Amino acid sequence: MENKVSEVNKFTGYQVFVVAILALLQFSIVMDFQIILPLGNMLMKGLGIDTVQFGLLVSCYAFGAGIMGILVSTVADKFDRKKLLVFFYSGFILGTLICGLSHNYPTLLMARSITGLFGGVIASISIAIVSDLFTLNQRGRVMGYVQMAFSVSQVLGIPAGIVIANQWGWNAAFFSIVIFASVIWSAIVVKLRPVTEHKKLQTSESIVKRFWRILSTKSYLTGLLYLAFIAIGGTMIMPFSATFLINNVMVTQGQLPLVYLFTGITTIIVMPIIGKLSDRIEKYKLFLIGSVLFSVMTLIFTHLTPIPLWAVIIINILMFVGISGSSVPGMALITAVPLPGDRGSYMSLGESLQLMSNGVGTIGAGLILVQQSDSSPLINFEWIGYIVVGVVLVCMVLLHRVDEEVKG
Repeated sequence: MENKVSEVNKFTGYQVFVVAILALLQFSIVMDFQIILPLGNMLMKGLGIDTVQFGLLVSCYAFGAGIMGILVSTVADKFDRKKLLVFFYSGFILGTLICGLSHNYPTLLMARSITGLFGGVIASISIAIVSDLFTLNQRGRVMGYVQMAFSVSQVLGIPAGIVIANQWGWNAAFFSIVIFASVIWSAIVVKLRPVTEHKKLQTSESIVKRFWRILSTKSYLTGLLYLAFIAIGGTMIMPFSATFLINNVMVTQGQLPLVYLFTGITTIIVMPIIGKLSDRIEKYKLFLIGSVLFSVMTLIFTHLTPIPLWAVIIINILMFVGISGSSVPGMALITAVPLPGDRGSYMSLGESLQLMSNGVGTIGAGLILVQQSDSSPLINFEWIGYIVVGVVLVCMVLLHRVDEEVKG
């Protein structure tokens, strides 16, 4: 019996390709969104902008993605998911190219908005593809590998991006993403098969009625609220963490890549382990463990004063292990909420709420934080930690309800 279960859960060769290409695609999306964060100090000084303007620069991506995601959620399940993926990935590459060509704040703000309009929808399409092609008992591992892109971006992408930016300017970091993403786009066009089984489940239901039904279904709404709140936590801290480390903890611009490098290496090792664990033990319990670790380390991180670099790295590693421990089982649970015929619309709507929450969180943090000059310490960063822990507590309650719905 155990051997039969093992055979069922084993990936086919094509499934391995899908996992690999989606992980690489997610790497490029995460890299594009994340690269602006460690460059925050450089951009604020180079473009002559303050914390509120930088927060808007990060948030415009999220708001653009959120608006597009809501529009796409009404029709996402009516199209071949491959065609949707190719279309939006093409727009993402174009937007990133314009970012690289930008040389002032208004142009970069516009370019980031364009990139968000297209790039923010891609994660939800990818998750819908995963849900269509993999069983629930496989999704923990798949989500572990796909979300490992976040860690790989820290090991390879972000340190490399910082080095490129230090050497040739921040524009060059965006050009490198365009080159990499173009290779992934080609592989998707040539090798990924159409994903159309969900179209057989579609009805003549109107767009407005479908949208309202998804929003008014209790189990769906609980999952959507969870996605919205969980997004606020990380985005209140991450956009300003590089500036905080440089100006408050006295980490140098040259040392910053080491923080991301060692953090990423650790989470690359941890992510697949968490993915396997979430397929073997209760997902909600694993989420709770990760959430508690993340909350404790967040409070420590946001209260840091000048300490040795090795201590900063350890604290950052533990914080990201907590994020991984909660996000992988949490997202695996969320994919079990919608019916197959609603999955694309549900995930697009969820991604939209997450991205708009990202924007709200970043702008909110920018308003709370105070920096008297571009080299002064950030003031009120500890309050960001308190707010984030409060948000995590809300997420614990919401995902508990989701867990009960899935079991039911």
